[in-house]
Amino acid sequence: MTDYTPADESDVTVQDLIDRLRAEADADVDPETTPDVGIIMGSDSDLETMSGAHDALSELGFAEQTDFRDAPDSRFTYETYVVSAHRTPELMYAYGETAEARGLDVVIAGAGGKSADLPNMTASIAYPIPVVGVPVQEKSVDSVIGMPTGAPIVAVDAGKSFNAALSAAQILSREHDVLRERLVEYHEGLVGGVARDSRDLHDLGVDAYVESRREE
Repeated sequence: MTDYTPADESDVTVQDLIDRLRAEADADVDPETTPDVGIIMGSDSDLETMSGAHDALSELGFAEQTDFRDAPDSRFTYETYVVSAHRTPELMYAYGETAEARGLDVVIAGAGGKSADLPNMTASIAYPIPVVGVPVQEKSVDSVIGMPTGAPIVAVDAGKSFNAALSAAQILSREHDVLRERLVEYHEGLVGGVARDSRDLHDLGVDAYVESRREE
């Protein structure tokens, strides 16, 4: 096992991050303590869009893991990195190549622009780990979903990182009944919300219903 020790925390390099990922891949740690979902994006400017994935996972009881060797007190966790396919291709390759050894079960990858290559390139490198692609912008959709036959990627509509995280949880739920139960409970909550809205809209009338929503 190779220990990872950055030279200077204030001046981290891409190679430092690559060394970290490879050291974690070589580490002998309990898979139940490693992140289950990896969230990567091409730039920190994508964070606002990709935060929907964080919201969905938090809704389902996932915790954010910021230290590979010190897991939070939660069975299911996620991590987040900025990984640019065009500016840091070596980091993208390292992340994809080490994903399985680092204990990840699913990767959510978001990118914007017309050449949004991070999701599909990561899907190729990390195979057979499933990758859920998030086009950060409408113009990114064709780039994200444009994979050839035999090179699969799951993809959501532009900006729908919340749905990407739900898809990741669905994949994990096939092996974890507790996640299946949380997904069902979440869905039932949505159904119940529609029922309440329907009742209130009818019983209160349109004007009173709209006013009640403004007061919430």
